[in-house]
Amino acid sequence: MGDRTDMAVNGDHQENRESSNCVVNIYPISCYFFGSKDPLPLKDETLADRVLRMKANYDAHGLRTCVEAVLLVELFKHPHLLVLQIRNSIIKLPGGRLRPGESDNDGLRRKLSSKLSAIGGSNSDTEWEVGECLGIWWRPDFETLFYPYLPPNIKKPKECTKLFLVKLPVSRKFIVPKNMKLLAVPLCQIHENHKTYGSIIAGIPQLLSRFSVNIIEV
Repeated sequence: MGDRTDMAVNGDHQENRESSNCVVNIYPISCYFFGSKDPLPLKDETLADRVLRMKANYDAHGLRTCVEAVLLVELFKHPHLLVLQIRNSIIKLPGGRLRPGESDNDGLRRKLSSKLSAIGGSNSDTEWEVGECLGIWWRPDFETLFYPYLPPNIKKPKECTKLFLVKLPVSRKFIVPKNMKLLAVPLCQIHENHKTYGSIIAGIPQLLSRFSVNIIEV
């Protein structure tokens, strides 16, 4: 039926992993349709402007929480991660900031639909199967980098980013704003490539190491 790439330790624990829902089915990228829609407005600001905006948002709403999706497809018999490229330079995972009082799942579905679905599209193209949380990253201060843990001396972090595994169906339409590009990047290229992809994306292959990726041939 499909080729399985074991990204977790083989052996006696295989049955236990599968029973714990640690198998991820992925489909060839050729199963998916990619189109475009009107551009989304982007903030054109300096780092100083961004810090001021984050401080204002923190004063008004407290901790900023972002949710981002890990979407996998198959190409050349290898798992590829779908990422958004903005202004031909910035690489980000699909997702964004939660609204006040919004749940993680609802917010991620809203963000995925706004960035990857057609406006007024069919239910099959606006529904997203949000799975488990793979990891949480913290920004201790407005100007600092993210950490995969909360430093013990930090009592009031300014931002947290949660990564969720989102399982794709055998087919769907990806409709991307014209001022963004949706790229499929192999995990072997992402692994520990902090300079190109940043710490969060570069750490995704390690987060996925406990899963068995089952490549489904269609």
